[in-house]
Amino acid sequence: MTTTHNKSQAAEESENAGSNGSSNTTLGEVIAARFHRRDLLKGTLAVTAIAATVSPLALSVAGKANAQGVNTTPSFNFREIAAGSDERHHVAEGYDADVLISWGDKVLPGAAAFDPKTQTPAKQAAQFGYNNDYLGYIPIDGSRRGLLVVNHEYTNEELMFPALSGRQDLRNVRFKEMTRDLVDIEMMAHGGSVLEVARGANGKWSVVDGSRFARRITAETPMEITGPAAGHDRMKTSYDPAGRMVRGMLNNCAGATTPWGTWLTCEENFNGYFWGTSEGHREAANLRRYGAPGNWYNWGQHHERFDVAKEPNEANRFGWVVEIDPMDPASVPKKRTALGRFKHEGAANIINGDGRFVVYQGDDERFDYVYKFVTEASVDRATPANNRDILDRGTLHVARYNADGTGQWLPLVFGQGPLTAANGFSSQADVVIETRRAADLLGATKMDRPEDVEASPKTGKVYVLLTNNTRRTAAQVDAANPRAENRFGHIVEMTPNGGDHAASGFTWEVMLRCGDPAIAAVGATFHPSTSKDGWFGMPDNCAFDADGRLWIATDGNAPSKTGRADGVWALETEGPARGTSKLFYRCPNGAELCGPELTPDMETFFVAIQHPGEADEDDPNAKPVTFNTPSTRWPDFKDGVPPRPSIVAITRRGGGKIAV
Repeated sequence: MTTTHNKSQAAEESENAGSNGSSNTTLGEVIAARFHRRDLLKGTLAVTAIAATVSPLALSVAGKANAQGVNTTPSFNFREIAAGSDERHHVAEGYDADVLISWGDKVLPGAAAFDPKTQTPAKQAAQFGYNNDYLGYIPIDGSRRGLLVVNHEYTNEELMFPALSGRQDLRNVRFKEMTRDLVDIEMMAHGGSVLEVARGANGKWSVVDGSRFARRITAETPMEITGPAAGHDRMKTSYDPAGRMVRGMLNNCAGATTPWGTWLTCEENFNGYFWGTSEGHREAANLRRYGAPGNWYNWGQHHERFDVAKEPNEANRFGWVVEIDPMDPASVPKKRTALGRFKHEGAANIINGDGRFVVYQGDDERFDYVYKFVTEASVDRATPANNRDILDRGTLHVARYNADGTGQWLPLVFGQGPLTAANGFSSQADVVIETRRAADLLGATKMDRPEDVEASPKTGKVYVLLTNNTRRTAAQVDAANPRAENRFGHIVEMTPNGGDHAASGFTWEVMLRCGDPAIAAVGATFHPSTSKDGWFGMPDNCAFDADGRLWIATDGNAPSKTGRADGVWALETEGPARGTSKLFYRCPNGAELCGPELTPDMETFFVAIQHPGEADEDDPNAKPVTFNTPSTRWPDFKDGVPPRPSIVAITRRGGGKIAV
């Protein structure tokens, strides 16, 4: 295993490694086959194709047009900030970016004040967790009062714990110096938080102290297993002989809210929490397909359920979409196994024209797949309580992209096609527990790390954010796919046949290839009017505002890669400016931009800043960061206080909608 200095790098290496040994076609091969033809510049691909051939001189001309006041992004009215990287965050002129809550701040009544030098598991269990990722806003009183639901994805021991500040090798930290007490603090910092938030008369947001909705969910919170895998033998453990209850959720990345007011939170890199060896394991092949055990943490040293040799089935109980009712702090979270088991990035959703609920999902690992789930029943809009278990029955599909620009959704249903006893599937439970292998057998298209998948509420088009694929070879380069080692990612746009999200077919195109358009070898396809600050790499999450405009959050930009930090970019998806991007907000050193979420009135933009203070791991001169030597002390900037993952509320000075 490569030595790493932080958990972000460990996750990146895991996602980059890939565990898909199937011979299925890759997206890069499909793109090459589709666009290697004479009519490349015809039809809807004209803008992006032309942008791929734009010279630095043409980009310079477009930049001059910007300077002369030409509105190159008609949907987004704000003055773009400069790209770069430093210790602080930056937002567009005329806006305030206020820290709402940070790691260690009070969530539950009676929570202790944050003190990193005296932290305990009990204190952390009542405080805001670490590495806040997905954010969802559920209105109570419109856009002035509501619930924020927050994922806490993972922990950075090197930045959290003073006792580890002298260590230079994170692997040694994990296995030699992480005590039971420190591990238990980490476990309490995982999971999620429910916060009641309100906007005051001065326009500023605050967390409502003593709210009856306040809740912390951790790696020990009891959860119910529902759907096809509930009660199956492969879900049974010594703690849960019935296979119907599990403690906690792990590595919750993106997510969604539902029309009936619940929170869908998604387990991603769960494999890293298990340790030991899979040699001789009865689930060995299954574990390998998910990259487990990852041995990122030593939880298995202190909690036997994370040791694959002692609890062979425990890993099968993670990698799911979890549904939580934030309005009821006493409710039991439910792992909805019908939606499949993989490294979920999100669970974006839309109500189909026929009333059924459709959930789009990406499996965030190189060469894995895009999925959708279609419920059996229609959403009951009049009585939300009737939707309580709607996600337990429906059909899971995986996407195949064809070279002619069409695609099919392939149903993952036991007994259909190769999903039979002859291939080791005895029921739908086996299909969802081994979703990846089932998708392999169906011939799904290998994607370039599919992260967020969101459907536009205005056009119905579906956007798939593909973070990168450095494994593309020179042999796959052609006129329309002109770069080996795609380091900067793509955005694919899909249109359901007939506007029906439950349809089995769709059409698709590459809406954007990311990276610096001024470097011809990169082959980026931003609109020529995109400024030197407006382009980005590594698209991760996205959000649509109430006007149907698309906002992009990134993960992986750094001085050594793109000369800029991660942040939020506004991206035009329609009209003559399609493919134009502008930088709205920029993260501090080492941080990733997560959870972009706007209130319904579009007057507040909530963003989550996670792992501030990490090192630029691709910089050969970067020194390992520790509690004492982070790359920033954002947001407190106080000696002895480490950088703290935080939620930021962005509002317009004097009031008004964001970027209107």
